Amino acid sequence: MKPQWQDKSEVQEDAEEWLYQAIAAIQTPEEAKNFFQDLCTPTEIQAMADRWLVVGLIKQGIPYRQIYEMTGVSVTTVGRVARHAILGVGGYGLIYDRLQAKGLQPEQLQDEKPKARLQPGKLQSAEFQSEENRLCHQLDCE
Repeated sequence: MKPQWQDKSEVQEDAEEWLYQAIAAIQTPEEAKNFFQDLCTPTEIQAMADRWLVVGLIKQGIPYRQIYEMTGVSVTTVGRVARHAILGVGGYGLIYDRLQAKGLQPEQLQDEKPKARLQPGKLQSAEFQSEENRLCHQLDCE
């Protein structure tokens, strides 16, 4: 893997933009599957799939430990996904909401009884409220 530099070169920025344009051009789940199978290793695809599954479970308010028990995804990764779902740039929420509006979700999410519902920008369960407070304290946010 190439070293990550703080300042991206114009070539790196162009490469990222080209990648995002390619992803935005995907029209079907089958095209997406084929594209990502060509682009990524099986391990990279599994890591992304794990994170995406965790987003839905977090949105349903399922505790981190229970998510780990259900999925095998480490509590550290669950916390990282939650941090981005809560304090990120909104990508998880935007796409999750679009899929929900279409009635799409994995079977694991359909069978679970949510412990608490998350509202945009608000955590409802004590565990999530504690995580939000911890993250905000680290980031000096209100």
